[in-house]
Amino acid sequence: MITSNIGRKFLKAYNEKYHTQYDGKTFFTYVFFPLFFDHHKYMMTAGNSPFENPKISWEKMLKGQIPFETKDKREHRFEDFINKVENGFLDASVAWGYPASDEREFQTTSSQKTDIDLSIGQEDVYLSWVGAALGVGVQGGMSILFNDSQVWLDTFEGWTFYRKILDGTDLLRGNQINTWNGQWLAHRYDVLMYAADNPMANFSPFDTPKNEILSVAVVPWNNLIVNMARSLKNQQLLGYIYNFGQTNTTVGFIPFFLEKIRRPMQLYRKLFGIQNFKSALKLWGTAVGLRELCRSGAIGLKAMEPKGLKPYMDGKKLPKKARDEKETVTYDVYKTWILAMLNNEQLWDKSQELAKILEQCSVNKDKALSTKARNAVNNVLATNNKRGFIDAITSIVGSLSDPASLCSIVKDVHEMPTDNVPYFLTLVRFQYAAINNK
Repeated sequence: MITSNIGRKFLKAYNEKYHTQYDGKTFFTYVFFPLFFDHHKYMMTAGNSPFENPKISWEKMLKGQIPFETKDKREHRFEDFINKVENGFLDASVAWGYPASDEREFQTTSSQKTDIDLSIGQEDVYLSWVGAALGVGVQGGMSILFNDSQVWLDTFEGWTFYRKILDGTDLLRGNQINTWNGQWLAHRYDVLMYAADNPMANFSPFDTPKNEILSVAVVPWNNLIVNMARSLKNQQLLGYIYNFGQTNTTVGFIPFFLEKIRRPMQLYRKLFGIQNFKSALKLWGTAVGLRELCRSGAIGLKAMEPKGLKPYMDGKKLPKKARDEKETVTYDVYKTWILAMLNNEQLWDKSQELAKILEQCSVNKDKALSTKARNAVNNVLATNNKRGFIDAITSIVGSLSDPASLCSIVKDVHEMPTDNVPYFLTLVRFQYAAINNK
């Protein structure tokens, strides 16, 4: 099962880094259990395992209505867990991501089932907990298990900070390790804000308190992936996307093409500098949720589409000159994503050139606004395909004293791949809005 496989690979990387020789059971006994469960508050939910069955009334404990369990009680739960594993009860009650036990059929809590006869041992059980704890929770109710040793070790690094915060914050609820992992990695890979000598500086992962209880907020998936793409040098990461809950959900293995995800951010800095770069970072990847994006089979440049761009792409809405800094940043993000999709930086200058020509065509020979000329320009701006563009552009060619530049651009559009034309024409709309003061 994936949780055990990830746990096994992590343990190999851990032993190499820290010069230890743990196997699954000894790591679980001497590192994992003391950190995650041998405290008043757990770092992760324990499902139907002996760690949390009989059930624990966490909210009443947090509010001081009943006492937390004693160390003796926690040790008793640990012994029950070990006994269950060693007596061969290898199901969902002791192993994360494994099927629930039922003689007739698999329950909705089962996942990752196969009719292939796979040998499941005690090591797999212990390692499944480690693997499950490495899941990275994001908004939309999904978690990601990345197949990368550096990401695992960086995630592990954050566990000790979560434990310290849990122990030091009375009304902070526990059992949120996957949510914490998402916040921690988004912070850990924030090259603008993370300080290696003071890891917790500039880090506030908490949500608004509800009923006096504080919790870790769920990180937006795009914030996490954007920061990972900017910090890690990998060209690609493989992620297993899933949800373990009352009904387990498996999306599957999805590649994250980090090199392509980085591209619009690189263009933004090249074209607009770093003054508003941090504000811009929050906008990429906001158009569609992660689960929906997974339908395409991969997460790359297309997934970085910013929210609100589609009406402009369809030609149903024409942009106006930005009214303030916030709108300017949004438009600049739109333009750099479009340019990245076009994969041709020369089209930036071409789009600006066409925008200037259209701006000139919107006035008559006496430099005054002309309704007829303005309507002709708007007709060009509203097109989103080759034929519509060429038909609309013919109505303004006669108003130019030297149409050579326009004819050259029309030729370029005609020779473009059909799929690129809507992107280029949308870029022209935004370039036109930036210079049009009418």
